Amino acid sequence: MILERYVRDFLAGYEEQLFHGKWNYTGGCVLTGAKYMYEATGDPFYLQVIDDFARRYVDENGTIFGFDPEEHNVDLMCSGRVLYGLLDRTGEARFRNGIEIIMENMRNQPRTKENNFWHKLIYPNQVWLDGLYMAQPFYVEYESRFGTREGFKDTLSQFKNVRKYLFDENKKLYYHGYDESRSVYWADSVTGLSKSFWLRSIGWLLMAFVDCYELMDCSKADKQLLADLLKEAVDGLLAHQDKESCLFYQVVDMPELPGNYLETSGSAMAAYALLKGFRLGMLQKEAYKKHGEDILCGLCARHMRMDGGRLHLTQICRTGGLGPASDLRRDGTPEYYVSEPIMEDNGHGAAALIMAYSEYLRLRA
Repeated sequence: MILERYVRDFLAGYEEQLFHGKWNYTGGCVLTGAKYMYEATGDPFYLQVIDDFARRYVDENGTIFGFDPEEHNVDLMCSGRVLYGLLDRTGEARFRNGIEIIMENMRNQPRTKENNFWHKLIYPNQVWLDGLYMAQPFYVEYESRFGTREGFKDTLSQFKNVRKYLFDENKKLYYHGYDESRSVYWADSVTGLSKSFWLRSIGWLLMAFVDCYELMDCSKADKQLLADLLKEAVDGLLAHQDKESCLFYQVVDMPELPGNYLETSGSAMAAYALLKGFRLGMLQKEAYKKHGEDILCGLCARHMRMDGGRLHLTQICRTGGLGPASDLRRDGTPEYYVSEPIMEDNGHGAAALIMAYSEYLRLRA
């Protein structure tokens, strides 16, 4: 299948540029995708990709190359998820030590007055949808393995606050970010909200819902909130799905915006959440599974190209963010999001596609 070839080609080439010399979340997402592919197929190739990471970035004491706790950056917590599997397979103390280093950083992460993690120290008082995926699955897995599970209440509370402050009741979509202080230039002075519905930020949130649900070692009733939030969010997003391609626009609700385009990373994230949500029983109707499969078909049919004997995934937004205060370009307007460069094989898109394909395989097994 075309996706099988893309996944293997991408991961084989990614080994040489792993993390680009720095611990970062895109690399962690790619490796999480490799972990899921191993679970779906049993192919040791995927474990080798992860092991190559471990040798380069975690030393014998558990010190993580490129991880700076002084940044208080939730993005840096995301990659720590890979360490759990490495600990299980090897039993090596360095991986447990690395997990504790990240968890201690999480314990010291600044929070809003309502107790949500700040996105980063350079983004004070701010909650971004991205941050729910960066921090919460790692946090939930830690609590399930080593904690008292009291942290589950903390996680669910942070999701509730995001629903309370960032969800638009009319559009049924989530805004990208929220500034509790309402002081940063991009935030509405009354609501604290950013200005747009950015596809990939919504994708991060959808993935956080399904991953935390899977990892939360508690009764189904205790985590039903995540299933309810997932259904509400995917229903809102699907109302804006492009009927021809089955994909979604970079600025979700503005298909006529000049420069707007069907963006592949956020679309793949939606496919992953739909397929996994169905597999876990969070989404009950077969129609959700069909939506996820249709998105994968749209990605393959429209945004895969062959060059030099390799497949490439196109139309991936390189990055997107809000500020900081010194960066007036990243103002959260629709025009800003469509101005960011569009790339091929960027880790955001490749990782999400790998994850979505792993769910497709598991549902067909």
